Amino acid sequence: MTAQQSDDVALRLAGVAVRSERFALGPLDLEIPRGIVTAVIGPNGSGKSTLFRLLMNMEPYQEGKAELLGMTIGPDADESYKQRIGFLAELPYSYEDALTAEEKARFASLWYPGWNWDRYRKLVRGFDAEEANRTKLRKLSKGLRRKVELAGVLAPNPELLLLDEPSSGLDPFAWKTMIDELQRYMEQGDRTLIIATHIAEEVKRLADCVLFLHRGKTLGFYEKDELFDSWRSITVSLEDEGASAANLKRAPGVQDAIESAPGIWQLATDRSDEAEAFCRSEGCRVIATRRMELEDIMGCLIRKEEARR
Repeated sequence: MTAQQSDDVALRLAGVAVRSERFALGPLDLEIPRGIVTAVIGPNGSGKSTLFRLLMNMEPYQEGKAELLGMTIGPDADESYKQRIGFLAELPYSYEDALTAEEKARFASLWYPGWNWDRYRKLVRGFDAEEANRTKLRKLSKGLRRKVELAGVLAPNPELLLLDEPSSGLDPFAWKTMIDELQRYMEQGDRTLIIATHIAEEVKRLADCVLFLHRGKTLGFYEKDELFDSWRSITVSLEDEGASAANLKRAPGVQDAIESAPGIWQLATDRSDEAEAFCRSEGCRVIATRRMELEDIMGCLIRKEEARR
């Protein structure tokens, strides 16, 4: 690995595994380039939060090697890399409950060399959360607490943002403000964002790449536009006597094949043009072709993985 290659990679996992009595994550092999937005998608319990805690050295891994921003993550590692990261956990920390938002921000400002009070206060105003600044965090609503937490992670303008379900509890106005702020953050060109989300619109508006997780395993790492452009659901009818359902499962790029009604099949494929031509050559009539949504793609990948298991 050359120095240049290392500089181009924000996150590198090589055979990394976290194992406990209740859950196992990995082994994971993954590289995420700098300067892009990666959305981490998966059902509850798929390992998204465990992955983020691993990256912040809050969850020890038992196998492999993990690097973030060119620095090794581990029990004996130099943790100064955290000064270059803005991390927002899915759930608030109870030990912060007695602090006001202003007190939490003052504590954070001691840790981050790039902390900017003007930026923090502008973000708080933008999120319409000025009333929260002098209120104990435990007394804030979920949405109001999320607003000041977002202002806190964005204020130092870190190299990397790790956001775990950041829009949880936000009203539509605050959600739009968050999207705008994250887009401005990425416009700098040298920033990286990894966001765990279950909201398809966030993926569409923000993401460059999508990482699918399920049961602690990766189901695929895709370029977003290519993902949505290539995946299609094709509805076919077995009208010809020689048409075979078994042959449909051999169609190019087929990821899933389900009989939705007698003689009617739904094929999920990431090579739709070739799959349509194949179906016609097998004596099938193509009834409809539609673009697949994110939830459909994820469901297809999960069914495929479960069948393999």
